[in-house]
Amino acid sequence: MLKWRWITALVLLPLVLGAVFLLPNAGFALVMLLVVALGAWEWAALAGLQEPGRRAGYVTAVVAIAAGTWLLFPFPLLTATVLSLGALVWCVLAVWQVRFELGRARADAVSGLSGMGLGVLLLVPAWFALVWMHDRPDGPWVVVVVLVLTWAADVGAFFAGRWFGRRRLAPRTSPGKTQEGAMGGLVLAVVLVWGMSVVLPVYLPGFGALAVLALVTVAASILGDLFESMIKRLRGVKDSGTLLPGHGGVLDRIDSLTATAPVFAAGLVWL
Repeated sequence: MLKWRWITALVLLPLVLGAVFLLPNAGFALVMLLVVALGAWEWAALAGLQEPGRRAGYVTAVVAIAAGTWLLFPFPLLTATVLSLGALVWCVLAVWQVRFELGRARADAVSGLSGMGLGVLLLVPAWFALVWMHDRPDGPWVVVVVLVLTWAADVGAFFAGRWFGRRRLAPRTSPGKTQEGAMGGLVLAVVLVWGMSVVLPVYLPGFGALAVLALVTVAASILGDLFESMIKRLRGVKDSGTLLPGHGGVLDRIDSLTATAPVFAAGLVWL
């Protein structure tokens, strides 16, 4: 399983970087719409839509909503509002995550219309944030910063948890994750984002504000990972899909990014 995980990652990495650096913003947006469509297909099953026709209808609706938000890009106030709401969604989901750890979350909250609406709130703001950041003059590098922060949270947590992990972070959701691992991800992210702000041709806030933004973004990354794990436990499934060997489905690969993208983009607007 670990071998396939690394192979899949090595195949995906040049494709992702190629889309970020070689495509114009419109092409990047279309590629991200494809990712949204695949994620929406998997989410539809988690929300209880098993019939292919209904799942396809849901995918079409999510993609149309995401594409429709493109019309807001020329209006800074509306753009800032969408990004802020995207970040606010994760504040609400953090409360849900805590309720699950306390044994108070219900599986039926993910099914039906509420579940389908939740899928929109997860996927559309993430798409909007990534495309908005990519459209900046230094956009491709900003997107790389977000990706590195997301990956740093995962890699740092993995190794710090393996070496120093003692106290569980979220026992009901993911027994393997530890508080020490989370701290390792936070430290690695701050170091990397400082290094990137120095060497990359990217305009970012000053180090103090940037460090705070990095910490908040990595916290969102951890929450995104935990939240999808919680949803899968509530629905009684191991993976969201089988498209990516070693990783599961598309949602299993972008769960953290659905949180980090809108949170980091909102931070750039606020700062």
